Amino acid sequence: MRATESLAVRPATRLPRPVVIGHRGAPAYRPEHTTASYELAIDLGAEVIEPDVVVSRDGVLVVRHESELSWSTDVDSRSEFADRRTTKLIDDRPCTGWFAEDFTLAELRTLRAVERMPEYRPLNAAYDGRFGILTLAEVVDLARTRSTDERRIRVLAELKHPGWSAEQGLPMAELVSEELRRLGATDEHGPVMVQSFDAAVLRELRARLGAHGPQLIQLIDDHAAGDRLVTPAALREISTYAQGIAPSVERILGCGGPAGRRCDLVEQAHAAALTVFAWTLRAENAFLPAHLRIGDLPEALGDAIGVARQLLALGVDGLITDSPDHARQAVAEIQAAALN
Repeated sequence: MRATESLAVRPATRLPRPVVIGHRGAPAYRPEHTTASYELAIDLGAEVIEPDVVVSRDGVLVVRHESELSWSTDVDSRSEFADRRTTKLIDDRPCTGWFAEDFTLAELRTLRAVERMPEYRPLNAAYDGRFGILTLAEVVDLARTRSTDERRIRVLAELKHPGWSAEQGLPMAELVSEELRRLGATDEHGPVMVQSFDAAVLRELRARLGAHGPQLIQLIDDHAAGDRLVTPAALREISTYAQGIAPSVERILGCGGPAGRRCDLVEQAHAAALTVFAWTLRAENAFLPAHLRIGDLPEALGDAIGVARQLLALGVDGLITDSPDHARQAVAEIQAAALN
């Protein structure tokens, strides 16, 4: 399929045009999940901002990449919280650190965000300590504040490890449903979409919020569990509770087949009336296929726009990206081509 064809005739089940989704904001340029990162993502062309959601001890939905806090906050330098360091079993793997569910929101508010990948993004470390931890409600409010009649900003909230959270006495589906109702964000065309790797939490949200509740996206991992979700029959099953899927860039471009082979996953998903968001586009060489790297340094920028072009040519409906400006340029190019 040519790039122009993928935009010229789009089935009714698909979005009118590909959207740019700021993955945790614009973490290529600012520490993730901070006000600065989300604001910059919107300035760089994102129509959707994507926070990861975990739960505090007092049941507040807060925004962090994982419930373990030491990679993205200064908690390990805070002597008053030294005794909170512990080891927990998450997804059957031991994890040692400080966990959001062991802190109240008031305590989390005292922590400061730091760059999570300083080895690849050393310039972002200059912003360490400038920003605090946000709640999901604050991110939704930011999106609403930045929306205009001409340009609407939405939130794609990823629920992290909801089954494990429920084991801690913090039932995520219940908490999310209550919070979306409080925010007036339960409509399918409202400001919030929800995604998760956990199908059970998406099914529960659909049951709690109804058929016309917020749009739900089934994230698909790159392991055997993900393989079982991408058959035609499985995609049809997903369409009974979700409106879309989100596979990885690598799965869409390669599907694990011979070099150069591209799978028909996007086509099959569209046939099942599902939109397709691709995760995660990153510009550094370390995250790019060999033929799109520029130079030898892992932290140097490669041809991220080239990856975006390939995905758009396959017909994806959204690009989840750390650098929204690159994705926006690729979308603009393919739209211009469609008009010629």
